[in-house]
Amino acid sequence: MDTGWLEVFRAVARHGSFTAAGAELGFTQSAVSRQIAALEAEFGAPLFDRLPRGVRLTEQGQVALAHAEAALDRLGAARRDLAALRDVHTGRLRLGSFATAGAALVPRTLAAFREAHPGVTVSHTEGFSRTHVAALAAGELDLAVVSGYAEDLDAFEAVELTRLLDEPVLVALPAGHRLAERRTLRLAELADEPWIAGSASPEDTLISACLRRGFRPRIEVVAREWLAKFGFAAAGFGLTLVPALAAGSLPSGLVLRPLHRDDAPVRTVLAATPRGTSRPPAVRAFLPLLREAARELES
Repeated sequence: MDTGWLEVFRAVARHGSFTAAGAELGFTQSAVSRQIAALEAEFGAPLFDRLPRGVRLTEQGQVALAHAEAALDRLGAARRDLAALRDVHTGRLRLGSFATAGAALVPRTLAAFREAHPGVTVSHTEGFSRTHVAALAAGELDLAVVSGYAEDLDAFEAVELTRLLDEPVLVALPAGHRLAERRTLRLAELADEPWIAGSASPEDTLISACLRRGFRPRIEVVAREWLAKFGFAAAGFGLTLVPALAAGSLPSGLVLRPLHRDDAPVRTVLAATPRGTSRPPAVRAFLPLLREAARELES
């Protein structure tokens, strides 16, 4: 059924006249008459009694009008809701990110997004990048900030990736460490040092860079949270690798030193969205703000 017929039907019922309804809607009297006749054929019932002066709803017409008005009201509400989503006045954004993206990149972006689009409900989940990629593929997230070394990114084929920045990885040492005053360090020099990592398996952590330089690091302490890693490192339990995004939260008692350019692992930080689906308006609005925050941090 053409919903335009319902608009005509409502206008005729309101005015009690084909002519007056046509004048309101921009139709001729005969065009209105044909549309009402078509609607009556569709319903299988007369909707109006034709009177010498105008028309009047039949009993069937009164019942049909209630349904027509309800349908038109629902359509109007749908159009308004969709327009609000298109203009990012409402809706939701389900966001995921890895831990150190929460030090500055994600909070800066969320602050700018909330100011520009206060009606959007945002939820945030922290976790490993591979977990977020799986959640995106399953439709459980709308966007995630993920990271990985170049050789890791093939595992993210289930999502579309947008590069945000390249993040150097630094070494955190206690201020009194024998190498703390060096300008740069070689990973091979650290082969005999104890390490602090987020997992007992170095393959799953930043210190997988040591494996690529030919030695397996001795993990002395497993600590998932950066506050704990920093605390153990400052207390002399070992060294840890720190992504540049977390450098601003380094506590006293620790120093950061860059690695030699031949050893320095560089993680790529990316925005990930589900592959093969249209991006919701909130995601389209969030991405430029995320790229801008990344540019500011990289500069």
